[in-house]
Order: sequence, then structure tokens, then C-alpha cells
Amino acid sequence: MIAGQDKAVDQFAAAWAGRNLHHAWLLAGPKGVGKALFAAEAARRVLSEAAGPAFDLPGIESPPDHPIVKLIAAGSHPDMRLLERLPKEKGDGLARNITVAQVRKLGEFIGMAPAMSGWRVVVIDSIDDLEPSAANALLKILEEPPAGTLFFLVSHAPGKLLPTIRSRCRRLEFDALSDDAMTSVLAELVPDKGEAERRRLVGMSAGSVGRALAFSELGLDKIEDQALQILRQGDPTNKLRSELVAELGRKGSAERYAAFLELVPSLIAREARAAEGAKRERALDAYAAARELAAIAPRVSLDPGATVFQMGGFLARVAGASGPR
Repeated sequence: MIAGQDKAVDQFAAAWAGRNLHHAWLLAGPKGVGKALFAAEAARRVLSEAAGPAFDLPGIESPPDHPIVKLIAAGSHPDMRLLERLPKEKGDGLARNITVAQVRKLGEFIGMAPAMSGWRVVVIDSIDDLEPSAANALLKILEEPPAGTLFFLVSHAPGKLLPTIRSRCRRLEFDALSDDAMTSVLAELVPDKGEAERRRLVGMSAGSVGRALAFSELGLDKIEDQALQILRQGDPTNKLRSELVAELGRKGSAERYAAFLELVPSLIAREARAAEGAKRERALDAYAAARELAAIAPRVSLDPGATVFQMGGFLARVAGASGPR
């Protein structure tokens, strides 16, 4: 079940029920709101229902004991492909991009006839990660798609995609989840957390379950407290910003640093909604700057310590203190 995204589920379910399907579906919306989960569930529904045996479930649900569903779960379905960033050849973590070589292999896959039904499915999570040459290679595939092939393209920033790719897709919008939906989902996913802690995660996460779970695992409570203090009181001596740099700029803090980059814009946005007058204007200005920096910093490998300090300056700007311009 995909909480809070009934509209997207209903739109695709209706199209699939009538077999009135566009070949490429652009799943657009913020990170962590269910786009990849939707793609996985929709893929299971299409491949299991097409191959049989038949079942009767609503929306895009599929029975977990269906043989096709089990095959997909094992990563062994011949008509299913997932494209995502691969592990680095050297060192830890994932490659920066999905490569053109991966997309070319995809071309080989769709050149073969489906093995288990008349359908095959490709999920790209996320299409934002394609290197430029890979995006161009994908465009050629989308321009002449073979019959019975469905593409689910997960995008957190659809405005940055090639217009020619966007024009060849049907777009499904995925919105940030409401506080009630977030509370319900977190009660199921992190039942060990108390109600107050779950409420705090809801407040930090801007309607993103994925972000809430990441924040919960990384224990960002202290970081949020420091950020909120700068946001509301400023940091005239740079003490709090320096503490954040010491905490997040050191070796081994990459995941907490990345989470901090996501946290700051959401905190400023929440403050902007509650503010009025000059403070609201400062918050909106700081939000735009923080969001831009959060997007740029990982891509160009900016120094984490300097980036954290600059983010702290944007927080201080909301309080009326001086910050980077």
C-alpha cells in the first residue's frame, strides 16, 4: 500500500485496467514520498496479472504469494529490469551517475521478445542520475519503444530533465505526504519510536517518509536543535556554526552531512510558513539559497565543512543576523 498517493495509483490502475497505457510514465515529486515503491508495485501488478494466474485485488496490489511476484522479489524475472547507480569500482558508496553503458544494455534487453507474457517493465531510479550521454541514449529508446514495454522513470527534479524526454512521458504527480499520513506510516514503520519522537520526525521531514526514516536512523535530534537555535536566535559569535562544522565536516560523517543538506531547507520552509512580514521575506530568500546549495554541493563535491558553515549562515539570516549572500 502506498500511503497518501491515491490519485497517482488510481490514474495508473485505470489505465492498466483498460490496457490504455502510455509506454513511459514519469513519476515526479519530492524524494521519499513513494515513487520508487509505486514503480515496484506497478511492475509487479503488470507482470503478474499479464502472466497469470488471475487474481482480484484493487489498485496496483498483487498477492505476495503469486509466483511472478516471488520471481520478481528474487531478482530473477526475465522481463523486468531496474536501472540505478552501481557501487563504485573503488572505495565505498555508489557511482555518481547511471552510465551510458547501463542504458545500452537496456537497449539489448528490450530488443528481445518478452519471455513470460506480452509485457516487460523497466524501472529507472532515478532518471535524474543519468549522465548526459545516457540520457540521450534513453531518449532514442523512448522515441521508438517496442510494443508491450513499460518504463517507470522516477524523478525528484523533473524540470531538469531533457524536454524531449519529458514530452515522451505521461506524468504522474507524487505530493509530499500530509502530517496525518506521515504519522500513520511512521507508526507502522518505526513502532519502537514514541509518539513524541514520531511527531518530531514528521516536523523535520517535509512530508517525506524516506527522509524521516533516514533522519531516525542517523539520530539527527541534536543537529536539528542546533539548526533551530541558529534559525530563531542567530549565531553572532559563530559558535553554533563551528560546532556543526566539527560534527558534520569530519571524516565518516558523509551520511549525516547529506541529511543535514536536506534538513536545512525543510526547516527554513517550515519557519517561513509560520512567519510574517520581513521575517517571512528573509526566510523565503534563505530557503531559495539553501535549496540551491543543497542541490549543488554533492554534485561538485564542495568542502563539507565550508558548506555546513554556509548553510548555518542561511539559517542565521532568517533570525535577522548576517549570513552569506
